[in-house]
Amino acid sequence: MAPFGPTLLRFAVGLVFVAHGVRKLFGFGGGGGLNGTAAFFAQAGLSPAFVLAMAIGLAESVGGLLLIAGLFTRVAAGILTVEMLVAVWKVHLANGFFLNWTNVPGAGHGYEYNLVIVAALIAVILSGPGALSIDRSKTREADADAAGRARLRPGAV
Repeated sequence: MAPFGPTLLRFAVGLVFVAHGVRKLFGFGGGGGLNGTAAFFAQAGLSPAFVLAMAIGLAESVGGLLLIAGLFTRVAAGILTVEMLVAVWKVHLANGFFLNWTNVPGAGHGYEYNLVIVAALIAVILSGPGALSIDRSKTREADADAAGRARLRPGAV
């Protein structure tokens, strides 16, 4: 059952990133869309805000889908880890550790959520994609091909 641990983590984290990415890009689920995301980025001092909003929205959407599929898993998780660390540094660190659960006006969210997401992404990087992944099936095919070539070599038993 051990290969299913990273799979479950990969699916859950991938779904979270897809949901956040489409909110940034298209405004689904009450998100701001590209214009709202760009305005937030500009307020946070990130520029060029619109280009970054598009890049982050795409990174989260596509990266999340790649995590769910288990394709280029470590690369996608690495890119999303860097994105989350930048979010902590540029937005959440100044607000302390905890989320703003009571939605106090003018108070942002701390970095506790981002910390959990970064830890999950690093766990996937370290453990690999787990079961039910395209990466794992490609690895198995490559291993089988290598074993077949080894049997064809002279002197192989």
